[in-house]
Amino acid sequence: MRKLLLMVMVVAALALMGAAVISAQEATGEPIRVGAIFDLSGATGDVGTPYGEGVIAYVDWLNDNGGINGRPIELISQDYAYSAETAETLYNQFVDEGVVVFMGWGTGDTLALKSRVAEDEIPFISASYSASLNDPQGEAPYNFLIATTYGDQMEIMLRVMLEQWTAAGNAAEDMRVAYFHNDSPFGVDPLDQGDAYLASQGLQAGLRVPMPRGATDFTAELQQADDFGVTHIVVQNVSGPAALLARNVVQFFGGNDVIQFGCLNWCADENFVRQAEDAAEGALGAIPFTPTTVVVPAQEAMRAWLAENDTRTLEEASLHFSQGWTAMSVMAEGIRRTLDAGSELTGPNIRAALETLVDFETGGILAPITWTSEDHRANRALAIYRVEDGLWVEASEVIDLRAEEGM
Repeated sequence: MRKLLLMVMVVAALALMGAAVISAQEATGEPIRVGAIFDLSGATGDVGTPYGEGVIAYVDWLNDNGGINGRPIELISQDYAYSAETAETLYNQFVDEGVVVFMGWGTGDTLALKSRVAEDEIPFISASYSASLNDPQGEAPYNFLIATTYGDQMEIMLRVMLEQWTAAGNAAEDMRVAYFHNDSPFGVDPLDQGDAYLASQGLQAGLRVPMPRGATDFTAELQQADDFGVTHIVVQNVSGPAALLARNVVQFFGGNDVIQFGCLNWCADENFVRQAEDAAEGALGAIPFTPTTVVVPAQEAMRAWLAENDTRTLEEASLHFSQGWTAMSVMAEGIRRTLDAGSELTGPNIRAALETLVDFETGGILAPITWTSEDHRANRALAIYRVEDGLWVEASEVIDLRAEEGM
């Protein structure tokens, strides 16, 4: 069965590359304009930079390998430094320049743009996984969530933490969770769903602890958590602050085996492990995109591109590089399906094509993607990973909330 699964994943990875792999010729047809904003210098630049590099690298790779039906992507992109105002200005500029789809970034700016995106009928894939963007029949008909929402990440993380807590002989009701979060729409997004899950298990709501931007120490915040009786910490932030917090946890509590520490998507990465060093050991991660420490077929093209065009390995380029690459590849699939259907490249047509993706494979990077006119969440599934000897390794089976709902 494992050999059969591997064969299926290889075929899926080649499908992502498209017929262009066969031709291996540079695309020369009429360009397809794609807009994108990246955070290269703002508050989330440590993860935004490799994500943006991944988007750009995929476009470069695709254009060198025949483009989409012979047509190259013309990527129009710029650093917006995590400013919602700048995001709006650049979005308007790029739409005026004729982009047919858009690759976004942050939660705050994506939410701020969604009504304009709907009005302009521009299919939009963001690096925000806020569940509030899943409203295809309402205010966000052109926003597509490429990965497991932050809320689902939180729920799956808490489920695994609770299972491990009780398996160790602890009483469920003694579990106390503190949410350490970025003080922004991104940071608070999954907290209500986390509390809803805790309530469903008869547990106390989590303590919400904002992480001040630019902080050099979180001792005061940890004292607040200690007064609460914290047993588990879940972080919704990027890797730099999370690594600092992990080091502070070890110092404050006298070891990294006293408090179970967990990160959602944007801090469960290689940077967290490098910066936290020994304090990262035992940390859990809710990771929708397969870490670079786990080899899957779709990484082959990424590694080849880096070997030819960069001095870094995929591990050095990071998990977030593969996130950007994969997000752009799925948007390209929507464009390809539109052209294959003989349809004009308009927003409504590309949206309809994206909504034909059913159990779409990304070569092992993501759980299979299904988008419909009623649900723009790609999936509700992920595995929890754990840091062991400095590497992210699987700590749970894939948990699929959508499949459970269908039972």
